[in-house]
Amino acid sequence: MLDATAATSETAAPVPAVPAGLEMPSTPAEAALAPPAKPVRIPHLGHVALLGAVMLGGLFAAIIVIFAAVYLRAFGVSKIEDAMHSMAYAVGTMAIWYLVAFAPAVAIFPSLWGKSFLAGLQWNASTARRRWPLLMATGASCFLLAFAAKALLHFPDHSPISGLLTTPQAVWIMFGFAVTVAPLCEEIMFRGFLLPALSTAFDWLGERITKRAPRPLAENGHPQWSLPAMILASVVTSAIFAVFHLSQNGNALGPMVLIFTVSLILCAVRLGTRSLAASALTHATYNFTLFLVMAIGTRGFTHLHP
Repeated sequence: MLDATAATSETAAPVPAVPAGLEMPSTPAEAALAPPAKPVRIPHLGHVALLGAVMLGGLFAAIIVIFAAVYLRAFGVSKIEDAMHSMAYAVGTMAIWYLVAFAPAVAIFPSLWGKSFLAGLQWNASTARRRWPLLMATGASCFLLAFAAKALLHFPDHSPISGLLTTPQAVWIMFGFAVTVAPLCEEIMFRGFLLPALSTAFDWLGERITKRAPRPLAENGHPQWSLPAMILASVVTSAIFAVFHLSQNGNALGPMVLIFTVSLILCAVRLGTRSLAASALTHATYNFTLFLVMAIGTRGFTHLHP
């Protein structure tokens, strides 16, 4: 004769443990009535605002460092007016700004996202490694776009950025910055944070208007956006990206149109590949091509126009 208690313990199904912080419905009826969990889409505009605050703090820190450097006569500069015409100070300001801003950002956002900084931004380096010939060809092809823009649109003969590129040393400094730090940090800001956040915001707005449910997250946990949301987000991101570079080119329309168009291409690469590393590589290749052609035309930056 079997012991009833033993039989019950042997045949009863194990009760799964409930994860901490998750309340399970106590009855099947409650489970049926419980609303489905809403997908958490990152980064969103709140994260962009937080990044903006961190970037603003980094800018103030960079300004303080520059004033201190002028006071100490670093690089032989003793006046702020002279520092504004120094490539070393221009690049140094940007480098300090990015460093001071992104250092805390790399520490803050993983705690908010529950994943690493690059994973939260969908860095996806494997895609860039797999498609690097096409990505680099796309970046190099953007030079043809720049060449056509100069033929069709007005570009100023002198601009703040060209006024800094007066010596071979200055050009080499900018060359190194433009193919490394600049594309990486700009892609993080614009195609890493702003573009996906705007795509999510436009989809969120559409969901409120049409009363449709949010799109489920992809297998890797990233949002899936509608085509209209991605198009609108790309246009707005590119407009802001062009304004960000406006002062460097003397507020001229031609460079602004070119930068806006190149940004649209970078947005398409980022969204099409779902890889921030892919758009960063494309961006760096475009900048590299511009300086490479300049190096060829000036014999290694030794015959610069005054």
